[in-house]
Amino acid sequence: MTENPTAANPFAEPSTLPYNLPDFSAIRDEHYLPAVQEGVAEARAAFARIADATDEPTFENTVEVLISPSAMLERAAITYFNIAGSDGTEERLAVEGDIVSALTELDNDMVLNPAVFRRLDDLHSRRDQLDLTAEQLRILEKLHLRFTLSGAALSDEDRAELADLNMRIADAQTRFSQQVTEDMNDGGVLIHAEEELAGLSQQQKDAARADAQAAGHDEGWMLTLQFPTMQPLLADLENREVREMLHVASVERGDSNWQLAAEIAAMRAKKAAMLGFEDFASLAVADRTARTPEAVEGLFEKTVAPAMRNADREAAKIADRAKQDGIDELKPWDWSYYSDLISTEEFAVDPEELRPYFTLDRVLEDGVFYAAHMVYGISFREREDLVGYHPEVRIWEVFSADGEGIGLFLGDFFTRPTKRGGAWMNPLVNQSKKSGTSPVIVNNLNIVPPAEGAPAYVTQDNVRTLFHEFGHALHGLLSDVDYAEVSGTSVERDIVEYPSQVNEMWIYHPAILPNYARHIDTGQVVPQELIDKMQAAEQWGEGFGTVEYLRAAVLDWRWHRLPASRDAQPVQDPVAFENDALTDAGLMHPLVESRYRTSYLNHSFSGGYESGYYSYLWAEVFDADTVAWYGENGAGADGARGDDDADAQLEAIRRCGDAFGRHILAIGGSAPIPEAFRAMTGREARIEPLLKRRGLA
Repeated sequence: MTENPTAANPFAEPSTLPYNLPDFSAIRDEHYLPAVQEGVAEARAAFARIADATDEPTFENTVEVLISPSAMLERAAITYFNIAGSDGTEERLAVEGDIVSALTELDNDMVLNPAVFRRLDDLHSRRDQLDLTAEQLRILEKLHLRFTLSGAALSDEDRAELADLNMRIADAQTRFSQQVTEDMNDGGVLIHAEEELAGLSQQQKDAARADAQAAGHDEGWMLTLQFPTMQPLLADLENREVREMLHVASVERGDSNWQLAAEIAAMRAKKAAMLGFEDFASLAVADRTARTPEAVEGLFEKTVAPAMRNADREAAKIADRAKQDGIDELKPWDWSYYSDLISTEEFAVDPEELRPYFTLDRVLEDGVFYAAHMVYGISFREREDLVGYHPEVRIWEVFSADGEGIGLFLGDFFTRPTKRGGAWMNPLVNQSKKSGTSPVIVNNLNIVPPAEGAPAYVTQDNVRTLFHEFGHALHGLLSDVDYAEVSGTSVERDIVEYPSQVNEMWIYHPAILPNYARHIDTGQVVPQELIDKMQAAEQWGEGFGTVEYLRAAVLDWRWHRLPASRDAQPVQDPVAFENDALTDAGLMHPLVESRYRTSYLNHSFSGGYESGYYSYLWAEVFDADTVAWYGENGAGADGARGDDDADAQLEAIRRCGDAFGRHILAIGGSAPIPEAFRAMTGREARIEPLLKRRGLA
């Protein structure tokens, strides 16, 4: 009897832990690839059965199989990609290419199989005669569109060529992503004299010392790179030469990725040509809420010029302040330092004065969780009996307003060398009534870890990121759909940031903030005048923030507006292309760099956000108008003026929260979000609240 190689693999059967939490105590690195390979084999067999079937296609025997062909594959892949980003050791990342290739080949097997498409196409043509639920109809239509946009209707020869092209794109994306991480880890600046670190806190110095030791240096301090261009330490470093070294290291990283980005863009242009689109951006937005390139470019046109004017006003003010220190020519590496000085001097916001009021545990449990309880009625209980994928991961069970357990939330908050930059949400288990699964959701951040025995203090940016990412988590936790295919954040790419951005409205809300912004020693609430100044200081940086974002969004967009051609060749000078694209867009500012340059624009060139980085601003149109809607219904930050008003406001918050949860969060991708927004508010989304928020009106 031949032994089954997957019999002892933890992914072979559903986890028996609460909410099907993956059993990380049993999972080993060597389990991922075999589980994916076995799952791929199961999925291929399922697709073959569809292709060979002679009975009439139905939703159950066709669509349900296509969206969920192998439970083992789902369990293994979703767990692997979470841990590859969160704790990507050398051993784990070594199999990423094999896993991505296997999944890309499988996707090609599905969408480029003519027999499978014929059955799906037949089912789609009869959709109005079928007794489908609204959710099933939505899934069928989205799946049919996906097949069509993937080339299912192409000739046999073209399908084979497209399958090969998809594999080459996937391989290049994996190499780009891994190179970005390597460049970031290798791009730090080693400082030998402690006086050159003037301006840094002791905690920052300790972290830099530890990073230097981790990099193999017995002496010195390593200023490691964060993912975005503008490095946080630039705001603190007093030594201008050190600031310059750190900034240059940031913007010049990724030499080998420039040409790779151009190659990826060219391959995508070839793909667009094969599918009959004028460029890849047109292909990409066809199944998003924007629908057309003109809609995206219209958004850019409304925001670029006023954003640049804001940035110029800020630059003039910063230059005046820098002249007081003898700096006659302002440079990009001076911006954060003097911008923070102006913030401190004019708004009297001293980060050290604020620091004792914001600790990770209090912000999380008495801020983020408290807001979720107030708005949606849910509550949390930490489960120290459950084990995460890393010792730093914490796990909470989440309960509905009725006290029923609805899922698990995992928090992985601290930076480490094996974690990719940025912050994100991942599901480990998707909610689905059909499969009987409840959500298990992970939030990853990159907060600087505290010294041993010290509390973890968080910055204003950290606080915003905690609320933002938990907005994504709420989208997953409060999902209430039949099929995992449309659960949680399974919405169009350009609207996925909408709920997370809405959740940021509670950061300074007077019903929320006093509960978590308390002094670590005295318990006193942060003084209101400090909060007012914090908010004013945040508004002060809107010009810079909008321009650096727009530059990255336009770069992503322009790379994918290259004309479609089956003979498309990579741009020969990617650096010149970047400069030309920003100049043409009116975004070439001498002091504001792109949030991400082409060589580390991971959102675009490692997949997921290609032609889609505009989505943050697109989603913010809906976000800003939703915040305005909360205010119009008595739940805004300016509503309560007395005890009676406060009680009414709390009722309004819960009433609006229930509506937002029901219309937006619960539906996942089972219905178009713009339609859901209209159902909730009674109107189309307006751009005016966004322009007002960003000072662009």
